[in-house]
Amino acid sequence: MACFNRILLCYDGTREGQHALKDGAALAQDLQAEVHLLSVLNNSAWMQGADITSAVPLDFINESAKNLLDEGLQKLAARGIRAVGHLAIGEPLDQIPFFAKELEADLVVVGHRRSHGLARWWGGRNDGLLLDRVTCSVLVTMGAQAEAPAAATGAADTGETARSAEHS
Repeated sequence: MACFNRILLCYDGTREGQHALKDGAALAQDLQAEVHLLSVLNNSAWMQGADITSAVPLDFINESAKNLLDEGLQKLAARGIRAVGHLAIGEPLDQIPFFAKELEADLVVVGHRRSHGLARWWGGRNDGLLLDRVTCSVLVTMGAQAEAPAAATGAADTGETARSAEHS
């Protein structure tokens, strides 16, 4: 196994982000690695809805992003992990590789949202894949609740086959 001394955990507060934080924290504890937590305020989402966001004070948006980062840091601290927090504003597919390089991370941990494909962290409109943008390893967490779609497992619509296999 490669030596992961410096881990960059990407946290956005979603269920997938929660899993990435939990799994990355457990790995960091096992490896006694230095931990950095990155929360990215994706400005492309609110730039598309500029009419709506112009009514929202910028201070409120900044405070919300800071609170998200603090939440992640507190969750890590509750597990006994002292992490350095980083808040970025921009496109996650730009910010994650930037911070991975700047921090000389050995591993980046991100969550995966199965229902939306790999678009969240791996690709986007005109963006390249996350894997093409980093020079370190990437751990994609699926979370405990992630299950393969019925079509992929060959299970019937009722899901009986999948449930039977789980209990075998």
